[in-house]
Amino acid sequence: MAEKNRAPDESYRAETDYAAKCSHPFYNNKHSSMLKISNHIRSTLIVHCLLATAVLISHGAHSDTPSEAPLPELIPWKGDSEKRIVREGEWVTPAEANGFRTTPDYQQTRAFISRLVDASAAIKASDIGTSAGGRQVQLVTLSEGGSDPGKNGKPSLLVQAGIHSGEIDGKDAGLMLLRDYVNGDKALRQLIGHANLLFIPILNVDGHERASLYTRMNQRGPENAGWRSNANNLNLNRDYTKLDTPELRAVMDVINDYRPSLYLDIHVTDGEDYQYDITYGYNGSFATDSPAITNWLETRLQEDLDTALADAGHIPGPLIFGVNSKEFADGINHWTAPPRFSNGLGDLRHLPTVLVENHSLKPYRQRVLGTYVLIEAALEALAEDGKALDKAITSDQQRRPETQVLEWHSNDKPDLSVYADEPFKGIAYQKKQNPITGDEQVVWLGQARDYPSLPVYVDNVKGVEVRVPEAFYLPKHEARVLERLKVHGIEMAEAEGDSAELTQFRVDRHEFADNPFEGHFRVEGEFSEEQIEVPLGGYVKVSTDQPLGKLAVALLDPRGPDSLFQWGFFNQVFQRTEYYEPYALVPLAEKMMEEDPGLKKAFEERLQDKAFAEDPRARMDFFYQRSPYFDQAYLKYPVLMEY
Repeated sequence: MAEKNRAPDESYRAETDYAAKCSHPFYNNKHSSMLKISNHIRSTLIVHCLLATAVLISHGAHSDTPSEAPLPELIPWKGDSEKRIVREGEWVTPAEANGFRTTPDYQQTRAFISRLVDASAAIKASDIGTSAGGRQVQLVTLSEGGSDPGKNGKPSLLVQAGIHSGEIDGKDAGLMLLRDYVNGDKALRQLIGHANLLFIPILNVDGHERASLYTRMNQRGPENAGWRSNANNLNLNRDYTKLDTPELRAVMDVINDYRPSLYLDIHVTDGEDYQYDITYGYNGSFATDSPAITNWLETRLQEDLDTALADAGHIPGPLIFGVNSKEFADGINHWTAPPRFSNGLGDLRHLPTVLVENHSLKPYRQRVLGTYVLIEAALEALAEDGKALDKAITSDQQRRPETQVLEWHSNDKPDLSVYADEPFKGIAYQKKQNPITGDEQVVWLGQARDYPSLPVYVDNVKGVEVRVPEAFYLPKHEARVLERLKVHGIEMAEAEGDSAELTQFRVDRHEFADNPFEGHFRVEGEFSEEQIEVPLGGYVKVSTDQPLGKLAVALLDPRGPDSLFQWGFFNQVFQRTEYYEPYALVPLAEKMMEEDPGLKKAFEERLQDKAFAEDPRARMDFFYQRSPYFDQAYLKYPVLMEY
């Protein structure tokens, strides 16, 4: 799940409360590891045995195991999407075979995909990268006749599952959909005649194999859910700007190579209880960097998704982030995602991106079925209206605004109109004094409750807004930064001309974070500007007059919270490596005062400060910092700007 403003940059979910337990071929609760299933699963007989031993999830069941976290009561659910479940035959998916109690492990998933590839020329699989732990990240493509989705002229839907591998609904939904294509589903085959599917079944393959019954405390299934972070304990859904991880680099390669028209990033929620089972969202029109795309998402895609989900018996809703965990009725936040998240980055690079958050307290079976419906509806929207979306993408790529907002804040005044006509579909709760915490805690009651005019606090207040330069100039020695820009697909060129007058930022104040975050010590700063004449032979130019110009601004303007500066890529500017000795500096200081009466006066004024006057080192620093020996690059941001 994506974080929100009330608790920025923290890991969120945990997981579990599952249904009945029994020994079965995919998972045995008495053992800590998954059992491998051989290719004999192809046998119809084996599949029937699996089905016979599987115990379907009970909608209202709670675990009797004391060490499992009890979860709130469920509202019983039935939906038309249940017709998509296959219960017999050779093409029962691993999740269907055991009643959606578990999800197949890495090897079992790849084995099932190999069967799909063998069964249809339209399905192809390839490895797009190697994880930190050495496992291959796989991409599955579905296109008419197996044509190249990057070259066949049809819009492509990129569906990404398992960026948080405990939130693996998208994988099993995608396997069901591919199976139905193999089985000859006429509607799917018609859609694939007009659109392509790009499917990453498991992005965080290492976290996927750190599977356990005890990974996600507040999630109903699967019983063998994976871990949030990768093998290096990095959260992939905080890596969309800095691109530290090989997994996210693989995603960027897919985006740059195939140019998808729509991107679904599938997660599972944390937090509150409510009636909605499939929630999703994108940066709203009030804060978007891609207004034409957002208009299409609001007026076309959202209507299609909501209609399809409702018709299938699901309850679609918006992304939901409560503003007060102790009093849900206080309202929710309409979040504007920064570019470290998929939907924030997509908005900047003009890639229509939808963050999907299935409700963690709904059973895995229900969530997977809803995800299937959502993927199919998105494919249908692309097949029918892909040309209009491509026009919107082109329109946004050609925009060249003079200013850009790098950070949005939440409005203190709530919007009461959002749920004025149709109330928020919530769950009743009460607050009870709790002996563990010593205060009142929310107890969800498992009963539907509507919240008319629920306050919505919208992230539509400009926090940081900057002027967009014509270009950035990066020193060639900043190889690590240049490499990240290249992986993003940002265009760069040799700086032309002998020299130019450019703007340089000086760091006037800076503050490092107290603790590391995602492998970095982040830093914030305040800056002043100065104009300098610079020889250009050692610089690379990044023009903002390009489709990814707004992304370049977000990465290279140090005032942005997802700039590479604030991620710590330029921390070398905060250190000095040359020093002085008093026997050389003191006579130099005396000479400087003789030659500059103004300097002498300034020094005498500083001596009025008792702390300064009693500190010999500070007194010498006063002169060193004003001497030609002082490091002129100290506290100077090395990326220059042309306005």
